[in-house]
Amino acid sequence: MKANSLETTDIFRGAFFLCKGGDLSEIRFRKNGKQIASFMFTGSNLTRHDKDYRNGHALVNPLQFRESLNHLRDILFEKLRETEKGRYENDRKRKDRSHQEWR
Repeated sequence: MKANSLETTDIFRGAFFLCKGGDLSEIRFRKNGKQIASFMFTGSNLTRHDKDYRNGHALVNPLQFRESLNHLRDILFEKLRETEKGRYENDRKRKDRSHQEWR
């Protein structure tokens, strides 16, 4: 079996790769007017699985697919929270809220 890597911004395609034995190796973020997440997968035969997915020949267990999709969402939102937290750590107004008036 040939090991390779693929990158996708499609969370459903990513869940499919997980179902087919792919490993999520990284999530990257980029700005293009809005923030876009990109999933990097490694594993055997990902190119073949990608072709099957694009051609409509992809078959997976629906329960496994749902669990894989939820897993990717959990990881994505955790990464987003880490990114947002890091962005606001250097903001003085966020650290010191004494300037805000309680109503």
